[in-house]
Amino acid sequence: MHKPVMLNEVIKYLQPKKGDIIVDCTVGTGGHSCEIAKLILPNGILIAVDRDKKMLALAKERLKDFKNYFIQQNFKNIDAILQGLNIEKVDGFLFDLGVSSLQLDDPDRGFSFKFSGYLDMRMDRENLVSAFDLVNNLPAEELERIFREYSQERYAHRIADAIVKTRIKETISTTVQLADVVKKIIRRKHFIHPATRIFQALRIAVNQELENLSMALDKTITFLKPKGRICVISFHSGEDRIVKNKFRKFSKDKSLNILSKKPLVPFKGEISNNPRARSAKLRIGEKR
Repeated sequence: MHKPVMLNEVIKYLQPKKGDIIVDCTVGTGGHSCEIAKLILPNGILIAVDRDKKMLALAKERLKDFKNYFIQQNFKNIDAILQGLNIEKVDGFLFDLGVSSLQLDDPDRGFSFKFSGYLDMRMDRENLVSAFDLVNNLPAEELERIFREYSQERYAHRIADAIVKTRIKETISTTVQLADVVKKIIRRKHFIHPATRIFQALRIAVNQELENLSMALDKTITFLKPKGRICVISFHSGEDRIVKNKFRKFSKDKSLNILSKKPLVPFKGEISNNPRARSAKLRIGEKR
């Protein structure tokens, strides 16, 4: 089961209590929500949202002892979700961004180069565009932009050019094929795999993660009750930048108090137990 990142910090700052309405915008397998539900029920309401049908099913099973709402939807549509439930205001929002361990470790999902699988990377598998489509159809200039903008890859131009040259000879359809193309360009020895940033950038592009986050944050602020809180865990500098800038904007228009001038990061002990938590950053805001 996926380990929830910074669980203690989330509970401390989100402050869920009996009777609260809490929205977990990225419920995953329900790690954070399980603890939240214990604190807000029996009279509270947990709204569990996720784009991934499989993850949502796992969360529903994990939380079967609690009466909650489970919504398969993109969190950018949080306004439509809440309006559909006739909920006007909530006490808290949680965003745990990125990709879960279960998604990464499933070869069928194509998120990781550790396993050979189809180049998919879609959070919602009903979406039409996959990583396969981007890698095999986009011009080199657009691939370079994605790699540079979403992962700050210094070899973005060379990698994009290599991908285009390779796909002339053969279709790049698997994770291992793509990783091999990147490894031929980046021969540096480092603790992270040479293809890490490329896979991250493609995943962000396929799922429009940054655009969706920006839209969602603009909407959540209008649904928060006074003193209601929003917690966002990010794993990528682009995500964290969006959260920081949105919080600053809300602070300037006097709609939000920023409770984390600098983002909170996991303790060393958590990173030792869960290495995937090492890049996590938590920002917290409170509605005025």
